[in-house]
Amino acid sequence: MSVDPMAYEAQFFGFTPQTCMLRIYIAFQDYLFEVMQAVEQVILKKLDGIPDCAISAVQIRKCTEEFLCFMKGRFDNLFGKMEQLFLQLILRIPPNVLLPEDKSQETHSYSEEEFHLLQKEIEQLQEKYKTELCTKQAFLAELEEQKNVQAKLKQTLSLFDELENVGRDHGASDFREGLVFLIQNSRKLQSIRENVEKESKRLKIS
Repeated sequence: MSVDPMAYEAQFFGFTPQTCMLRIYIAFQDYLFEVMQAVEQVILKKLDGIPDCAISAVQIRKCTEEFLCFMKGRFDNLFGKMEQLFLQLILRIPPNVLLPEDKSQETHSYSEEEFHLLQKEIEQLQEKYKTELCTKQAFLAELEEQKNVQAKLKQTLSLFDELENVGRDHGASDFREGLVFLIQNSRKLQSIRENVEKESKRLKIS
C-alpha cells in the first residue's frame, strides 16, 4: 500500500485513493473466499453421489485451503501491480492541474518569501486586534465606573436639594444658612440625647 498521503486527490474525490484501493482489495478477497466455499460445497455434494469414495471431507477442506492460499498469493501479486497503475495513472491529479477552488492561485501566486511576509503581517494584525480588544475592555470598565460615579453624584445633588428645601422650610435663605441650621439642630438633638441617657442612668441607679 502506498505511503503517499495524496492529500490533493483526497480533496477532489472526498476520500484518499489508498482507501479506495483498500476497499477494492477487501472486496476481491471476500469474493474469492465466497467462491471457494461454493466450490467446496459443490465438490462435497458430488462426492456424496459416488459410492465407496475414498476422499473424505477433511481432505477436500485441506485442498480447498491450499488452493485458496495459492489464489490469494497470485491475487496479491496482481493487485500490487494494479494498485501502482491506479495510483499513478488513474487516481492521481497531474501536478500541473488545479482544482476549481484553487484556480485563483494561477493569478495570485506567491513566492515563499512573500508567503512569510503575509504570515508576519497576519501575526501583526492579530496582535493589533488583541491590543484594541484590551483597550476596548478597559474603556468599557472606565465607562461603567463613570456611570457609577455619576449615579452617586446624582444622589448627592438630590440630598443637597432636600437639605436646601428643609432649610427654606425653616426660614433659611440659602443652602449655607440651611446647612448651619441643620448643624445647630443636630447639635441640639445630640445634647438632648445625652441628657436623656444621663437621666435614664440616674433613674436606674436610684
